[in-house]
Amino acid sequence: MNGVSSGVMISLGAYFLVMIGIGIYAYFKQANDTEGYMLGGRSLGPAVTALSAGASDMSGWLLLGLPGAMYADGVVSAWIAIGLTLGAFLNYLIVAPRLRVYTEVADNAITLPDYFANRFEDKSHLLRVISAVVIILFFTVYTAASLVGGGKLFESSLNLSYSTGLWVTAGVVVAYTLFGGFLAVSMTDFVQGIIMLFAMVIVPIVALTDLGGVSATTNAIKAIDPSMLDITSGMTVLGIVSLLAWGLGYFGQPHIIVRFMAIRSVKDIPTARNIGMSWMIISLIGACVTGIAGRAYVQKTAMTLDDPETIFLVFTQFLFHPLVSGFLLAAILAAIMSTISSQLLVVSSSLTKDVYKLFFDRDAPEARQVLVGRLSVVVVAVVAILLASNPESSVLSLVSNAWAGFGAAFGPLVIFSLTWRRMNRNGAVAGMVVGALTVILWVYGPFQMNGVPLNSWLYAIVPGFILSTIAIFAVSIMTGGPRPSVAAKFEEMEMNLDR
Repeated sequence: MNGVSSGVMISLGAYFLVMIGIGIYAYFKQANDTEGYMLGGRSLGPAVTALSAGASDMSGWLLLGLPGAMYADGVVSAWIAIGLTLGAFLNYLIVAPRLRVYTEVADNAITLPDYFANRFEDKSHLLRVISAVVIILFFTVYTAASLVGGGKLFESSLNLSYSTGLWVTAGVVVAYTLFGGFLAVSMTDFVQGIIMLFAMVIVPIVALTDLGGVSATTNAIKAIDPSMLDITSGMTVLGIVSLLAWGLGYFGQPHIIVRFMAIRSVKDIPTARNIGMSWMIISLIGACVTGIAGRAYVQKTAMTLDDPETIFLVFTQFLFHPLVSGFLLAAILAAIMSTISSQLLVVSSSLTKDVYKLFFDRDAPEARQVLVGRLSVVVVAVVAILLASNPESSVLSLVSNAWAGFGAAFGPLVIFSLTWRRMNRNGAVAGMVVGALTVILWVYGPFQMNGVPLNSWLYAIVPGFILSTIAIFAVSIMTGGPRPSVAAKFEEMEMNLDR
């Protein structure tokens, strides 16, 4: 884009003002206590819950990563979308209702480490500390990588400096997260989810229309490479399993499942599931079509595209009026910012409840905990900005495996803590440690299979998830059953599910 279009800047400016306005509104609406700031008072409606979970989940991957993968590799990349869809559906079905009920039964747990500690009555605080350390370290790095996405968007699309984009993105997110807390994050996610959905509908439709329709686009792709339309082209069984296994990650993502803790009633979850899955399926289809249409468009116009992940940006630049382009760029920022805000809040909540209150001030009043939470948002954001100051920072290599790390460390632990009453604290610790270490060794260890790095041979979440599950079962059985009081809480959770 030559120069910064005033139309684009007007659209982006309006978007930023709306986000900050929502943060101010949430500040006055929510209760000034930890449940209000960190869980929105458990009052989210089904629509806000669904779109908030979806928007915080997808990030820039939906508008940049998946279209780029489809552009480069063809429809084989759709296996990832299929796996994610199945994982998200099972997450709503298995985790959502039980976690909503159990976090209240387990002494009104507000964070995921809080839930683990209360669920197993872990007086040693080992579960809380280990899970809090994993969340704080990985999400700080994850936040930094998301900020890199915002910086690069400003640099590549608006001809502004990378540093400017970094600070603007972080500044707006911190502003509404700092003041409005979880309620602001969820409400902005809802708006951002609508913007993302609109973008994932309008861009592929306009692109297909410009190319002459579905048939003409399909013929153009066949002329380039017919195998791009074959979903099994070049795929092995392990390759398909690796792509589908992305869906396993949903069960262990703190910034997603915390939405289930905050919905106002377990009775609202089926409605949230229907809304959330509809949003997700439409958005994923739109992203896939955008990538395929992009390949045909680049061929038709004889342009050079060095980075496949910029195909969405290409369409916004050449097919739309500047005001609409600004709106579509706001969709990318919405995807990035929704994830950043969710991650900031999860980390700040963990720093407050699982570090400050546990180790420094056990009797801290609610107002002081909220203040610490707000200060934590700023501190984590500053650290993330420093980590992201170099767009080529090595932290980016960690982020590609964060999904697997969280999925393997927390996924089996979350599922079995909600479904298996025989599980005990020792099994929980073993499962979390084994899952995390398996992913780390699988990704970064010097191991190969037939000359291929293990993570290229099979996605790390698969062995991590399996070994974590085995550790949970084996250690729980070998170290005795749970305390009677723990079993009683499990029974109370099951009874409340039927009400």
